[in-house]
Formats: sequence, C-alpha cells, structure tokens
Amino acid sequence: MGRAGKAALFLIQSLCYYLLIKLSKLKKEKAKMTQHSFIFIGRSGCGKGTQAELLIKLLEKIDPSNKVLHIESGSELREFRKGDSYTQKMTGKVLDKGGLIPEFIVVYLWTGVLNSEFNGKEHLVFDGMPRKVHEAGALNSIFGFYDLPKPWVINVDISYEEAVRRLLTRKRADDKDEEIKKRLDWYETDVMPTMAYYDGNPKYNFLKVNGERSVEEIHAEIVKKIGLI
Repeated sequence: MGRAGKAALFLIQSLCYYLLIKLSKLKKEKAKMTQHSFIFIGRSGCGKGTQAELLIKLLEKIDPSNKVLHIESGSELREFRKGDSYTQKMTGKVLDKGGLIPEFIVVYLWTGVLNSEFNGKEHLVFDGMPRKVHEAGALNSIFGFYDLPKPWVINVDISYEEAVRRLLTRKRADDKDEEIKKRLDWYETDVMPTMAYYDGNPKYNFLKVNGERSVEEIHAEIVKKIGLI
C-alpha cells in the first residue's frame, strides 16, 4: 500500500473512531434525558427502603442534571403527625395504636409533595406506597396527569416468616409481636390485592425480585432488569 493509501486508511479509521465516540455520547445523553418513575412495594422488613436509596444514588450518578424526588410514606406520616391540627392529632393517635391510616390522608401527603417539589423533570421514587387498591388508582392518575413514561413497580419479595425474623431482629420501638402481626396481616389483606392490580397491568412494568438475598445481589438484579446498565 502506497503512502496515499495509508493516509486514506488512517483517515477512514479516524473518522470511524470519531463516529463511534459521538454515537456513544449521544446514547448516554439520551439515557440521561429519559425520565423514570419507580414504585417500591413489599412486606415490612423486606428492605425496599434500602433498595430505593441505592437506586436513587445510581440515578443521581448517571443523570446528575436531574434530581430524584423520593416520596416515602412512613417519613411523610411521621412528619405530618407533628402538626397541631385536629387531623394531624387524629393521625398521631391512629399511629400510636398501630392503626392503618385512611387513604385520603396518604393521598393528600403525596399530592402535597408533588405540588410543592415536582417541576416535571425529576425522576420519581415512591417508597412503601401505595398500600391499598384505591391508593393505587389515585397514584395511577398522577402518571397520566404529568404524562410520565411507563412506571416500574418493584416488589421486593420475602416470606411472612422471614419478615417476622427480620422485624424482631432489628428491634425498633414499634416492632413488637402484636404490631408486627398487624402490619403483616395488613399486607395480606390490603397490599396483596394492590400487587395483583399491578401485575400484568399494561400501564406498568412489574418486577418481582427475591428479597431473601444480599443487598448487593438484589440491587444488581433490579438495575439490570430495569435497564439502567
């Protein structure tokens, strides 16, 4: 091959390399611009909060230009009960007795966060919600109203027996035998029908993962299945 041929070959190779780099950057930019919504659901003690936090850190890493709005039902209720209104005091009494908060309060808390903090660009992570089918219907209207892409529902699945073992081991103030039984019974009567609402629903991507593994293994499967790597 002559000097001119070598120069032409080098030019072609350089151009191909440049195009590959450009295409890679375009794919990354496209991925960054894709908005995601996730719903984490599972029995008490399944580790859904931990998985939500790990996913949030990953989203912040791969898409630093957009924030992640994390709505966690438990923390919102604990903050809400601190107020002095009649409804807030009643909420505190229900929580102290280990009761289940009615849907209208839970939906009020979600919508309050969205109204004050969502600007249409953030990724959304719903943690520990919805619990009831009616709540799932209300949440469904959020995705339609904001014209959001198809959400992911991630069920971190553990057995009843494993949930009891974990809750007794972590020894939180509300993790007493009677309270644990109440929460797990609610899961069977209220959350399981909600799971059935999501599983097979064409409006959602439904992912069930085995939660009786290491935190790292569960996270790796979630990230792979939802296509973030």
